[in-house]
Amino acid sequence: MTDAWPAYARHDVYIYIYMVVRVVEGLDRRDALLGIVLSAAVAPLLAPAGALADEPTTESQEGFTTYEDEANKFSIQVPQGWLVGAGEASGIKSVTAFYPEQAAADSNVSVAITGIGPDFTSLKSFGDVDSFAEGLVNGLDRSWQRPPGLAAKLIDSRAANGLYYLEYTLQNPGERRRHIVSAIGMAFNGWYNRLYTVTGQYIDDDDDSEKYRPQIEKAVRSFRLT
Repeated sequence: MTDAWPAYARHDVYIYIYMVVRVVEGLDRRDALLGIVLSAAVAPLLAPAGALADEPTTESQEGFTTYEDEANKFSIQVPQGWLVGAGEASGIKSVTAFYPEQAAADSNVSVAITGIGPDFTSLKSFGDVDSFAEGLVNGLDRSWQRPPGLAAKLIDSRAANGLYYLEYTLQNPGERRRHIVSAIGMAFNGWYNRLYTVTGQYIDDDDDSEKYRPQIEKAVRSFRLT
């Protein structure tokens, strides 16, 4: 059994995770995010900024609805009133996206699933959460180039609930800073190993996104493999 990913395999996973962010960012709300309207929205529950895995998840929490995907074996708490739609993208087996109907597409949560090699069966194959997070963010950062490219900054990383939790920011030159909270998990479905990437994103210092930040962070923390 392989104890750790070779460097090229880790790089592929890092690029895949960033690709997930870009795919969800570019989803067309009318087509890819067609879906089911959940029950009416209520006021969001506040959560400590930057806290990714400290709060226990119950079967049903006030202001949230449990979304269960029996085929892909996961559940997540979604704010009531948010829309949900599923689709596919190049290199990704499944993408399920959640977003507030009245907000810009900058605020959303997605669950993306892709197949990975049979030798890699647990998150420990990536190394510990800190080295994985540093490798991901350092691999994405291009702020050192001239002219500068994408700036990526790691904020927090931790392991809990059998998942890796990451928090970081991405900012292209001339664009607003995108705040990412993510949960990474692995599971076997009887045929192949799957990598789950849960991505919540919003724009820093934006009034509309700030409204949804606690809900996005709470949704990412609530994700569980079933």
